[in-house]
Amino acid sequence: MRTTNPRTIVIWTLVALVGAAGWTVLALSRGEEVSAAWMVAAALGSYAIGYRFYSRFIVNRVLKVDRTRATPAERLDNGIDFHPTDRRVLLGHHFAAIAGAGPLVGPVLAAQMGYLPGTIWIIVGVIFAGAVQDMVVLFFSTRRNGKSLGQMARDEIGPFGGAAALLAAFMIMIILLGVLALVIVNALARSPWGTFSIGMTIPIALLMGFYLRVLRPGRVSEVTLIGVALLLLSIVAGRWVAESSLAETFTLAPSTLVLWMVAYGFIASVLPVWMLLAPRDYLSTFMKIGTIGLLALGVVIAMPDLRMDAVTDFAGRGDGPVFAGSLFPFVFITIACGALSGFHSLIASGTTPKMIQKETQIRMIGYGSMLMESFVAVMALVAACIIDPGLYFAMNAPAGVIGDSVQSASQAVANLGYTISPSDLAKAAEAVEEQSLLSRTGGAPTLAVGVSEIFSQVVGGSGMKAFWYHFAIMFEALFILTALDAGTRVGRFMLQDMLGNVYKPFRNISWKPGIVITSAVVVALWGYFLWVGVHEPLGGINQLFPIFGISNQLLAAVALAVCTTLLVKSGRLKWAWITGIPLAWDVTVTLTASWQKVFSGDPRVGFFTQRERYQDAIDADKLLPPAKSMDDMHTIVTNSTVDGVLSAVLALLIVVVVVDAARVCVKAVRNPASATLDEAPFVESKLTAPAGLWATKEEKAEGVRDASERAAAGR
Repeated sequence: MRTTNPRTIVIWTLVALVGAAGWTVLALSRGEEVSAAWMVAAALGSYAIGYRFYSRFIVNRVLKVDRTRATPAERLDNGIDFHPTDRRVLLGHHFAAIAGAGPLVGPVLAAQMGYLPGTIWIIVGVIFAGAVQDMVVLFFSTRRNGKSLGQMARDEIGPFGGAAALLAAFMIMIILLGVLALVIVNALARSPWGTFSIGMTIPIALLMGFYLRVLRPGRVSEVTLIGVALLLLSIVAGRWVAESSLAETFTLAPSTLVLWMVAYGFIASVLPVWMLLAPRDYLSTFMKIGTIGLLALGVVIAMPDLRMDAVTDFAGRGDGPVFAGSLFPFVFITIACGALSGFHSLIASGTTPKMIQKETQIRMIGYGSMLMESFVAVMALVAACIIDPGLYFAMNAPAGVIGDSVQSASQAVANLGYTISPSDLAKAAEAVEEQSLLSRTGGAPTLAVGVSEIFSQVVGGSGMKAFWYHFAIMFEALFILTALDAGTRVGRFMLQDMLGNVYKPFRNISWKPGIVITSAVVVALWGYFLWVGVHEPLGGINQLFPIFGISNQLLAAVALAVCTTLLVKSGRLKWAWITGIPLAWDVTVTLTASWQKVFSGDPRVGFFTQRERYQDAIDADKLLPPAKSMDDMHTIVTNSTVDGVLSAVLALLIVVVVVDAARVCVKAVRNPASATLDEAPFVESKLTAPAGLWATKEEKAEGVRDASERAAAGR
């Protein structure tokens, strides 16, 4: 019987106490000042316990990962999509691919409800739902040659529910990619610093890819040092460029950025994964993790107080100026990616299972990456809650609520129950070298202000606020772009799976004509919505933006339904609660939100009620904000109709998937012999690779032994 080291017991007891202390202070403090450092303590303590105990229990007792089983990357290695990738590089790629706009923007918007509801959902949700989903999907996809989520649903649930899953997943994927792309365009438009620095990551990534593949295979430490050094240089050089005569060259209009992004998305989808996608994502991870780590360190050093209430009045009333709707269900929909994200299941069943070396790495890459993203969400919430609440609402409320002057904004904020003077609003904008911070909706500018507040307290003082603000804007764009390129490739996989059911050559995801055709279709779809959105403020992807959060969570319901079905069919019925409970919660939340968005009588919430309100105004020849003309009024009527219909259709598709999955589960329980699994046959692995970031003594010994055997065989 294995005994636990007393030192280990002491260490984990201390970790648990730190996390418990953080939760105690956050939960019980009312009216007094609370340091943001307690949020960091609660998060890190909880993550450590969840990873050490819960994730280990799942991989060892439930999934029973097998280090002797060859993964598809080893068995099907073709240097294009299937390629055994060093665990450290793959961890960086997977984290960069899943960490898009959600963990940065969603928590900032959810701060309207106070810091406590968001903190609870981000941390508890990721430990028991989000990270579990990512890890389990990655495991089952790896066992099925890296098949996409939709194709797994079709194979394991059946043609009816599977077809609904395929259609829903692809539709949602296009919406998500279009929204991500729009956030990037808004962040980089007319920003020479950001455009130059992010553009330079492409040639740096190409150099890293060829270095690892051709020049110095396996030398991850060397290529990491080279890549990080060049990345830091490009960031510094970006500011030089912005202040030089080259600034105009890298100052791009939104329409130009759209064309470049479409071209980049196509190229990243077509090129071999080792050449651009994996090294670029790995490279960007250093900046992401480095910035978030420094932000956490800054919180611990500066100890800023949380100035937002623990729970605001808007949580109960549902009439907040940032977004309408009560705490349940909309805080869970708004935060989305930071706790549970359907988009992640597409990555976990897309690029990652085709690149993972060993099944034993699934825990670190699937569960660990999601914990990292959740911490990003916690830090985003911290950044939003340490700034003056009056400034927060002035930045995030639409112009129709606060007006277009600091005087009207100050009065509007006072009407909301908070106080900020016109001069303070003007000074806040001046400090970050912006003409105005009013109605800078979307969350990204608020996050940048919070980041600049924390960093300037640690380095440089108030005189450095502008530098840190613009650095944060560039950082956010880099964060999101890495989800766009991997997402496009995954969209290509999904479309190939769908077309492969009609024309068999598409089933070979590395078939070159199929790669080109499907990549072009995917970028054309999200590129079209993005192009229209950039040129028409109320059109294109702007039209679909309101259903982004619900779509993402509905996709998570598909992923959890597939995982639960596979657990039941594979004889793991007693463990089906691991994904079944998060599935029940997610379905309850998302279908409630969908119902309210379709049928609510509040025009700020219900799409069809909003449509009726604007149609009545058109009939009365009246203009309602944000419309500036009758054409805008008609566009809003059309948008509300489309969003309402799409919300209903997507919800119906998810109900079909869940009901069909339940039917398959009941059948498998009643007659276990009838359950068939579409799992790849066992092939013994010839690769040796550690399960975690650092090899254990046993893994090092195994590596030395295998290297000796290979050397002996070569003589």
